Amino acid sequence: MTTSILKFGGSNFMDLEGYGRVARHIAQRLTAGGNKIVAVVSAMKGKTDSLKAAMLEVNKEASPSNLDAALATGEMLSACMLEAAVSRLGISVTSLNGYSLGIRTNSDFGRASVESVNPGPIRSALQEHDVVITAGAQAIDQSGRVTFLGRNSSDLTAIVIASMLEEQTCEIYSDVPGVYTADPNLIPEAQLIPEIAYKTIAEMSRYGAKVLHHGAVEFAEKHALAIICKSLTSDGVVTGTMVTGHGNARSVTVARGAVVISFASVAERDNLRALLDQHDIRTIHVNQNDRPGLCVTSDIDFAKQLVAGTPSVSVRSTTAVTERDSPVPRVHLISDYKRAVSLARQLHEQLYPGAVVERFGRG
Repeated sequence: MTTSILKFGGSNFMDLEGYGRVARHIAQRLTAGGNKIVAVVSAMKGKTDSLKAAMLEVNKEASPSNLDAALATGEMLSACMLEAAVSRLGISVTSLNGYSLGIRTNSDFGRASVESVNPGPIRSALQEHDVVITAGAQAIDQSGRVTFLGRNSSDLTAIVIASMLEEQTCEIYSDVPGVYTADPNLIPEAQLIPEIAYKTIAEMSRYGAKVLHHGAVEFAEKHALAIICKSLTSDGVVTGTMVTGHGNARSVTVARGAVVISFASVAERDNLRALLDQHDIRTIHVNQNDRPGLCVTSDIDFAKQLVAGTPSVSVRSTTAVTERDSPVPRVHLISDYKRAVSLARQLHEQLYPGAVVERFGRG
């Protein structure tokens, strides 16, 4: 059985009509290709933040497992909504969430890691239905508790499912059709990259690029899965970037909400860096007010969770602007976001002088 794996990010669900638009695209794919479809969905745009804020208002010290259970409901709701929209078109469809996906993780609540998979539940669902909707960014641990795979990790769910079903490609739909040399929403002159290597985009993601989740890219490379980046627009589908083993590009990324963790001593910093390294969290050495520190540009919530309660540690937010045009990326920390974006535009102009704006419809 050949199955198409499609992942739809939260930007596809800005409002309720978004579910109808995605459902119509799924119907068109079924008619055109004949393959069965697994559609992995993110929560509606902004839903995860609102759920977290509500939980912390109820209890500022809510446990990580309690937060994971709450955050996972955003994707669960999205899966139910898309199932309803697809069903309305007369298509045989069902939905699965983290409890029934067949993906098991460790118990690192906040950013759990996949430990084992069982394709049985999804294969059984595909035997009975033409479309299976799955909630992204979630699974269960060995005790059966729901776990959250991290921010923007529905990409990872889609890649894991593609690997489980032994497919060779996975399609990722977002608000831009592919990977750019910078965020085109911030820098209109950003250039679309037609093909890019796994390692290149994974590094860009770790430094703040939001098109693809770095864990998903690394999993795809390990299992030799090609990622096709697309965008649903009012004029149809735009295909922008293929993620494979080839392709490189200079780039500028802006990580709003990056954090600087300052320590009382170098020894304390090194101990905490070892802990973050153990959990595969990228850090950058910095000095703040004559105190040794680390800058974290991705997996920020989980990093804060790991250092919480450590004496003599202070955490402050910043914006990290990273330029990649040499083997060692250069990172600039700027507290004012507008100045950070201005710097990013200047750096991009230096990398791509006189770049022409390429306009794509964005869904």
